[in-house]
Amino acid sequence: MNLELSPAEQAFREQVRAFLRDNLTDELRRGQRETSSMYPEPETSGPWQQALQRQGWLVPLWPQEWAGTGWTAVQRFIFETECALAGAPLVHPMGVRLVGPVILRFGTEEQKRRYLPRILSGEDYWCQGFSEPGAGSDLASLKMRAVADGEDYVLNGSKIWTTHAHHANMMFALVRTSTEGKRQEGISFLLIDMNTPGIEVRPIATIGGDHDVNEVFFTDVRVPQANRIGAENAGWDCAKYLLEFERGAGIFSGRLRSQLKRVRDAIGELEASGVDVRGDGRLVARFGEVCADLDCFEMMELRIMGALQPGQSPGPVSSILKLRASRLKQAIAELGVEVLGGEALRWRRESAGGSVLPVLVPDYLNSRAYTIFGGAAEVQLGIIAKSVVGV
Repeated sequence: MNLELSPAEQAFREQVRAFLRDNLTDELRRGQRETSSMYPEPETSGPWQQALQRQGWLVPLWPQEWAGTGWTAVQRFIFETECALAGAPLVHPMGVRLVGPVILRFGTEEQKRRYLPRILSGEDYWCQGFSEPGAGSDLASLKMRAVADGEDYVLNGSKIWTTHAHHANMMFALVRTSTEGKRQEGISFLLIDMNTPGIEVRPIATIGGDHDVNEVFFTDVRVPQANRIGAENAGWDCAKYLLEFERGAGIFSGRLRSQLKRVRDAIGELEASGVDVRGDGRLVARFGEVCADLDCFEMMELRIMGALQPGQSPGPVSSILKLRASRLKQAIAELGVEVLGGEALRWRRESAGGSVLPVLVPDYLNSRAYTIFGGAAEVQLGIIAKSVVGV
């Protein structure tokens, strides 16, 4: 495996760095830096999405006829790593990385023409309606019904842990359209206008103090059957394809390295105030272990991503990336709390004012969910055992 960038790749990296210098404002950088929840708020992610769209760099995973970049996996790695290390906001992925690829693969031409431009422009802000109170890791057990009535479906039921539903004007959801056969065979994939009568969004306060997720209730909600992606009862295929992108089509190592940089910045802040962090040998050793673990993960990610063609998802290997990235995320967040020491016991969620210290504890608390959402660690281990190891 050649780890040296070619002259063309080095030139591309300089092009990305120049774009970041010209477009990444201090305000956007601060918005991402002070984010302790999974995604930054729309006022932070939205302007950055627009800047990427103007540059033509918003959707590297899409085909070029639909504004894709045609980048190689190495170019994607360079781009996402440089963005993360520069402190660029994380673009809300529900539209560009999740439902967009599903529409491209399973949608009709009419659906592509209607929804894809609105995803690119940011006109539609999406949330994901997968999890239910009794269907999270065991997604096939979902119960929210969609009953055909004329040209519509009538929806009744609820979704939970719906990230940014309070911001979204559109939801992509899995609904039960049949109870016959295997559980996976009675599910359909629908696109739902969140302004439809009968939809109620209720906030869930997370342990980290953020409003990131919600409950969403549906009472006699009418959704046109024309909003179904793929055939009726074939939504499980859409879901599996989407989850491969959710778990593995992103570049994790750059964001993880950015998170580790935030811990390093916290050490600098504490030492500037007279706290001797580096004098704690155990903590220094732990920092080194996390750095080494991250280096190993980055090499693994490069090896996997380097074998992919533009627009191709990693398949079942995405479970390995998702599992390792989730655990590394938690390890880095734990390191941040250890750096704070006894100060971590004091709740301070006041405005950060440029300091990263108030973000570390909420980030640690919220990181507990990373080995649950997007498929729990136990689910990923099962997929790895069955599809990768073959046992």
